[in-house]
Amino acid sequence: MAKQSRDNPMINTIPNSVLSTLYEESKEQMSWLEQLDITEHDYSYIEPFIQKGYADWKQEVHGLPELTGARWFVANHLGDIVESDGLVQSEVSEAVTACIQELNVVVMPLEQYRIVAVPVLTRSKEQLFAVWGCVMPEDANAAASSVWVKAAAYHFRTCFYKKVEGWFVLDLLNIQRQAKREEHRRSILFQVVQKLHGKIDVDSILTEVFERIAGMYPEAKVELLMSQDHLSRDPRVKPLILHGEQDHVCVRAFMEGSMLRKEVWGDEGKPCIEIAVPLVGKQGAYGVFHLLLERDKVEEVDLQLISMLADTAGTAFENAKLYEQSNLLISELRLINELTKRLNQSLRPKEVFKFATEELLSIFKAEYCCISQISKDSECFKIMSSNIPAMSKAFFPKDYGFSGLIYSTQEPIILSDYQAYGKISSRMMEETGSRALIAAPLIVRGEVNGVIMLSHREERFFSYENYKLLQVLASHIGLAIANASLHAEVRRMANRDMLTGLYARHYLDDTIQEFQKKDANGSLIVVDIDQFKGVNDTYGHQTGDQILKQVCSIITSTIRKTDIAARWGGEELALYLPGASIEHGRQIAEMIRLRVEQETKPCVTVSCGIAEWKRDDDKISVESLFYQADMALYKAKNNGRNQSQIG
Repeated sequence: MAKQSRDNPMINTIPNSVLSTLYEESKEQMSWLEQLDITEHDYSYIEPFIQKGYADWKQEVHGLPELTGARWFVANHLGDIVESDGLVQSEVSEAVTACIQELNVVVMPLEQYRIVAVPVLTRSKEQLFAVWGCVMPEDANAAASSVWVKAAAYHFRTCFYKKVEGWFVLDLLNIQRQAKREEHRRSILFQVVQKLHGKIDVDSILTEVFERIAGMYPEAKVELLMSQDHLSRDPRVKPLILHGEQDHVCVRAFMEGSMLRKEVWGDEGKPCIEIAVPLVGKQGAYGVFHLLLERDKVEEVDLQLISMLADTAGTAFENAKLYEQSNLLISELRLINELTKRLNQSLRPKEVFKFATEELLSIFKAEYCCISQISKDSECFKIMSSNIPAMSKAFFPKDYGFSGLIYSTQEPIILSDYQAYGKISSRMMEETGSRALIAAPLIVRGEVNGVIMLSHREERFFSYENYKLLQVLASHIGLAIANASLHAEVRRMANRDMLTGLYARHYLDDTIQEFQKKDANGSLIVVDIDQFKGVNDTYGHQTGDQILKQVCSIITSTIRKTDIAARWGGEELALYLPGASIEHGRQIAEMIRLRVEQETKPCVTVSCGIAEWKRDDDKISVESLFYQADMALYKAKNNGRNQSQIG
């Protein structure tokens, strides 16, 4: 020790007390390892160590002249040969049995050989765990031979215990390494739990799980098969196809709600393990994590970690999904409230249809929209509003396309791919090249009054949430359309004369006033049925009403669509011709007068007074215009009736 200290300058700087302590600790550690022993409970699995100890012994004593001609063997505690130099059990069985029974060295002479069997005992309790022996020529020195065999037995025991100690140390290292891996995995799981439960965004949760798996298993192939229509830009998130795939490991894992695995061959011909772990929350399964790992890189603890990771991800995913749905619900309620309020602000059907179309395109990010309504006159679907020019004001039979299907079933529709569907033809889908569709009925008083259709050229564009939201919005839009239509009908009835169907006088007054604000001129014709009181007295009031209707029908079929005909009072009728000169008014009045004389039964005649207003008149008013026309009518009456006069 002193010599080493003098030769090594580094050691020379260490105090003797420290060196002494290190030496004692080293002795204690060596002593602890040397005290390591086996017991009879270990005998069932020590044969490999006996074989390795024998091989080491052979390696170390190879070439010694004292062993020339000797054949060695080692047997287990039951006497069965484990390793030997070409010996068979029957040759040494008797000597080995005697050695085990006597627990001592046995020398047994044979015809030309001598067998020496030595018991090999454990370190602590000195229990026999092997028999070491040698078969040597009879002419060998017996005493020397026994010494050599006993020495060889001790040497073998040393070789055996070296193997046991090495295995034990290796096992400790494996346990330590396993413990570190466990600690690392627990740390990862703890971090994942913290991060996942701190996120409220579904996509960020899935991304975090993918990153963690990639960090732990860089060479693994990972994908997530989702059972619901969760749209994700991550190419690793794919739809889970359940139909016709019942035997697929992912489908089985999803249906059973537990992790499944099976051994497969990878793309490079390497043995792999295919793992399917369901993404499960309290409310159900949402998808399946699908992994492919090399078999020699996966342990049972890895599978446990992956399973726990998937469980944590499932809970976090569900929480984020619920949060997302609650926000979506709040947003939808606000949207419904705002849309309903704005829809009800207008009581004109055209405005309601136009506004609904614009809002639906914006809300659902759709490319195309058509809102149709059942036409009362033709019992067909009429396109009331659309951003597709070719579909504007088009008519379709009630049994045509998706509108016809909705009309017959009163059920909404969601279609992921029109091209793959192929059961129903649709002009809207064909005109636009659309693939995805959602549609809902407009139901009024329990009956389908129309259909909303939204489409997009991208397949699977609309989600199930879109589908449900459209149903809710359709009920509000349908109600708004019904209210606007009812209001329009009430307004029409208020502005119409019930007997003749012509506009009422107040409507004509208001309309002329509006035209006088923007036009340069216009003409008014006042028509009066000649001697109408006599007609009523002669034929009765019912016939008088029929004659009045005949005259009104002649008037409406003579004037333009832009002209306005009204019942001014009793048998007096008034026509306003926007932008028409007085000469044009006189021509129209004459056409009406002649037709009345020719077409009414019983025959009656009419007198007409025509007046015109111009922008440069001194006074422009409805009253002055009517006054002039009335004066012209009075003139026609005084001149013999059945004529037209200009005021």
